Amino acid sequence: MSKWVYVFSKEMTDGDADMRNLLGGKGANLAEMSKLGLPVPPGFTITTEVCNEFYANNKNFPDDLDEQVADAIAKIESLVDNKFGSNEDPLLVSVRSGARSSMPGMLDTVLNLGLNDKTVIGLAKKSGDERFAYDSYRRFIQMYSDVVLNIEHHYFEDILEDYKAENNYLLDTDLNGADWKSIVSLYKEKVKEVIGKDFPQDVNEQLWGSISSVFLSWQNNRAITYRKLNDIPDHWGTAVNVQAMVFGNLDDNSATGVAFTRNPSNGENKFYGEFLINAQGEDVVAGIRTPQNITEEARIEANSDAVSLEKLMPNIYQDLIGLANKLEKHYLDMQDIEFTIQQGKLWILQTRSGKRTTSAAIKIAVDMYEQGVISKEIAISRVDPSSLDQLLHPTIDESEELNIIATGLPASPGAASGKIVFNADDAEKASNDGEKVILTRIETSPEDIHGMHAAQGILTTRGGMTSHAAVVARGMGRPCISGAGSIRIDYENELFIVGNKKFKSGDIITIDGTNGNIISGEVKMKDPDLSGDFEKIMKWADDIRKLKIRANAETKLDASVAKNFGAEGIGLCRTEHMFFDEGRINSVREMILATDEQARRVALSKLLPMQKNDFIELFEVMGDLPVTIRLLDPPLHEFLPHEENDFEEVAASLNTSVENLKDRVTELIETNPMLGHRGCRLAITYPEIPEMQAKAIFEASVEIYNKTKNIICPEIMVPLITSRKELEIVKRVIDKAAQDVMYEHKIELNYTVGTMIELPRAALKSDEIAEVADFFSYGTNDLTQTTFGISRDDSSKFLQEYVDKNILEKDPFVSIDIEGVGELVKISAERGRRIKPGIKLGICGEHGGDPKSIIFCANNNLDYVSCSPYRVPIARLAAAQAEIKKKFLENMQT
Repeated sequence: MSKWVYVFSKEMTDGDADMRNLLGGKGANLAEMSKLGLPVPPGFTITTEVCNEFYANNKNFPDDLDEQVADAIAKIESLVDNKFGSNEDPLLVSVRSGARSSMPGMLDTVLNLGLNDKTVIGLAKKSGDERFAYDSYRRFIQMYSDVVLNIEHHYFEDILEDYKAENNYLLDTDLNGADWKSIVSLYKEKVKEVIGKDFPQDVNEQLWGSISSVFLSWQNNRAITYRKLNDIPDHWGTAVNVQAMVFGNLDDNSATGVAFTRNPSNGENKFYGEFLINAQGEDVVAGIRTPQNITEEARIEANSDAVSLEKLMPNIYQDLIGLANKLEKHYLDMQDIEFTIQQGKLWILQTRSGKRTTSAAIKIAVDMYEQGVISKEIAISRVDPSSLDQLLHPTIDESEELNIIATGLPASPGAASGKIVFNADDAEKASNDGEKVILTRIETSPEDIHGMHAAQGILTTRGGMTSHAAVVARGMGRPCISGAGSIRIDYENELFIVGNKKFKSGDIITIDGTNGNIISGEVKMKDPDLSGDFEKIMKWADDIRKLKIRANAETKLDASVAKNFGAEGIGLCRTEHMFFDEGRINSVREMILATDEQARRVALSKLLPMQKNDFIELFEVMGDLPVTIRLLDPPLHEFLPHEENDFEEVAASLNTSVENLKDRVTELIETNPMLGHRGCRLAITYPEIPEMQAKAIFEASVEIYNKTKNIICPEIMVPLITSRKELEIVKRVIDKAAQDVMYEHKIELNYTVGTMIELPRAALKSDEIAEVADFFSYGTNDLTQTTFGISRDDSSKFLQEYVDKNILEKDPFVSIDIEGVGELVKISAERGRRIKPGIKLGICGEHGGDPKSIIFCANNNLDYVSCSPYRVPIARLAAAQAEIKKKFLENMQT
C-alpha cells in the first residue's frame, strides 16, 4: 500500500525538511519544526503524489487515501483531546495547500473546518465565548462557500457591510455574539439561495470537499499564471496540509501575524513583521485591516499610533524573537514565519524562505557570508539571476520638484510612472497595447496576478507590508505602495479621491516604492546605483565563473552600458543596424538600386567612412576587449520602402522614379526572406559589400593604432553559412581587404575570421567548417527557427498552447531547446574541436541572457555567451551559479 499521508507533531513525525518534493515546502517545514520541538499545532500532509494521481485518474483519489486520512485525524484527536465532529469538544482544522515552491496566495485555503450548527454550540460552551464561536463559523461559511461551493465572496462581504452600516458598527471587532449569529443565518440563507441547497453540516463532507478544492486550485487560472511567470513545472503538483486550528480571534489576548527574520524589502538585519489582535491569518495577508507593527522601532518609523507587539505582549515578543532566530540559524536563510497567539500562547503555523526584493536578497546573502553563516558559493546561489533586472530600473531623481499627493507604506522598492487603471484586466490590455500603467486597487487578491505582472507598479489603499500586494510585488520586482489610507477609490466611476483632488482612469501618477510617496504626473528618473553589496557579489561571481560574458552592441552608447555592467567584449555587432541611420539609409538604397558593380561601389564608397567611424567608436570604448563584427545579414528589401506613401519621398531623395523604385522592390521580394538571399549569400553575390565592410574595420583598426599604439584584434563574422566553401569564398575577400589596408598603411594587423552556426547543416558540417574558421558563434535565434521549422515572429500564436499541453517545457526562443537545438550545438562543438582544439565557441542569440541556457553553455564548455547590455549582470551571476552547480555534481559523482 502506498503511503499518501504523513503526520507531524512534537510526539510523532513522519517527514522532514529534505522531503519537500513529496510533502511540499509547507509540509516539509511543518515536519521539520515539529522535530525541532517548536510549538506547531499537530496535523498531517497529503503528498504531492496524490495531486498527480488525482489529475491522472479523472479527479478521483486513490482508493486507500480515505483510510489513511481517517487514521491521521484520529492521531490529531488524541493529541489535542478534541474530536472531529463532536458536539461537545469539536476539533477544528485548517486545510491548506503546500507546493514545492512557494506560491503565496495562488492556491486555496479553508480555515475553521469542522463547524456546523451543532459543533458551533459546543465551541461556544467550551470557549465560554459565543462571539468567538460564531465569528469563526461565519468565517468558515464564507471561505468554504467561496473555495468549495464556488459562491462569490462578495455576496458575504456585502451582507456583512450592510449589517454593520444598519447597526452603526465600524469594525468587525465591534460585533458581539448575537450579531455574528445573525450574520451566520444570513450567510446560510445566501448559500441556499445561490446553490439551491443547505450549507453542508457533515464534517467529513466538509473535509473532503476542501481537500478536493485545494488540489483543484493547482489548475486555477491564477496558479497557472504564477507558475508560468516563475518557471514552476506543472507536474510538481501541490500537497495538502490538514492541521489543528489555533485561534487568533479568541479574545484580545489572542492575535495572528507574519514575521520576517530580516527585512524583506531592504535586507536589513532587523526583525520585521505585522500582526492583528483578535484576528485570523487571512485578515493580515488579505489587507482587509491595516495591521500593527511587531517591533517598537518599526512602529515609530511608521509613525503609527497602534501599539506594537513588543509593548503589548513583551513575553510573547521575546519568545517569537527566540524562535525566529532558531529557525534562521537552522535553515541558514531569512525566514517568513506565520504565527498565532491563542490566549497568551505562541504557535508557529509555517516557516519558509522569505520572498524578498533583489536588493534585499543581495544584502542578506552578503551579510550572511560576512557573518560566517553561509559560504560564498551559497551566497552567490541565493540571488536569482533573472531578478537582477529589478536593480537596473531607474529611481526618482532627487533634483525633481515633486507634487506628492499622498503617502503609503513602502512595500516594494523602485519607482514607476504610468496611467491609472483600476482592474487587472485593464492593466493587462493596456500593457499589451504598449502603455505603462499603475494598477490601483483597494486591495489586491490572487485573481489580480496577471494585472500585477502587466503593470509597472501597484498601489493599494489597504493592507500592510505583508499583504498579498506587497508579497507578490516584491517577488515580481514591481514597485508597490500599500496601505495608502488617505486615498478613497471609487471603482464604479473609475477614479480616486485624495483630499479635494480627483484622479481618473488614464491620469498619470508616479509611485516610489522605496519611501511610499505617491506623486501626480510623470517624474524624471535616474540610473540606479549598483555599488556596495551588488559589486561584492558580482566580484565573487566573476572569481568563480569560467564562462566569459560579452554583449550584443553596435552603438557607442550600448557598448559603454555593456562595459559598465562588466561585459568582457562585444559578441555581436550587427552592422545592418548601422545602415538604418537616417544619414546613411539613402546611400544603402543607392547601392541596392545600382544596376552594375561600378555603381554599387560608388554608393558603398559613401558608406565606408561612416562604417569606419562606427567601428572606431566601438574600438575606443572596448579598448583591449574583443569585438565580434557580423557582416551584413538581412535581405536587401528590408532597406527599401514598403508603404505606398513612402515611395514618392524616397524616389525623390534618390533622384529616381517611383516606377523604378517599385520595380526594384518587386525584384527583391521573397516568399520566405528568412531563408532567402541574405547573409553570406549576399556576400557571394555582391562581394563588394563585405569588401567595403572589411576595409572599414581594418582602417578603423589602423586609426586606433595611430592614436593609441594599441593593436586590436577584431573578430569578423560571416553569417548564415552552410558549408566550408561559402566561408572560404568570403574569407578570401576579407583577407584581400586586410592585405590592401596593411600595404597602404605599412602596418601589420591582427584579425580573425569566423562564422555564425545558425543552420542545422552548418552544425553537422562543423568539422569541415572549422578547418577555415577561427571561431564559431552560435546564432541560436535562427538555429531555433530552422531546427523547429517555425518563425519566431509568428510562433507566439501557438507556442503557448504547446507549453500548456506539455509538448514543450518552455518557449524555445526564451530558453534553449536542449534536446534539439542544444544537441546540434553539442555536435557542432565536438566536431569543431576535434579538428581545431582551440577554436573559440560562444552563443550570441537571445539565449545568451537566459540563466537556464547559460547553464547549458557552461556544461558544454563554451567560451562565452553574448547578450543584451542590460542582461550582462544576469549572465555573469548565472555563469557563476552554473559553475558552482557543475562542480557540485562532479563532486557527487566522485
